[in-house]
Amino acid sequence: MRLLNKIWVLQSQKTYYFLAQQKLISKVRDGAKVTKRYDRPTTPHRRAQRHDAVTAEDKTIMKDTHVGLNPAAIQRQIQALTAELLTLTTSKARAAAKPQV
Repeated sequence: MRLLNKIWVLQSQKTYYFLAQQKLISKVRDGAKVTKRYDRPTTPHRRAQRHDAVTAEDKTIMKDTHVGLNPAAIQRQIQALTAELLTLTTSKARAAAKPQV
């Protein structure tokens, strides 16, 4: 469980600070046809920085966190933890096998 928690934290940092997402602005139905309009892709971090409801203190914390992050290093850590998790699960799976009679 410890490994999964570390992976989830790193993945959420990667998604929040570095992966741009499109948000749906409007959806109009004309009979069977649905027309959707999206805003420009941007990261959730940048959306929060531009939002009025976010306090200046929170914006400073997010900015300081973003400066200290390296997306390539995060990806390498995720891959290493995933490999470790796979090794752990496969080694336990082999130990649980029934002996042949």
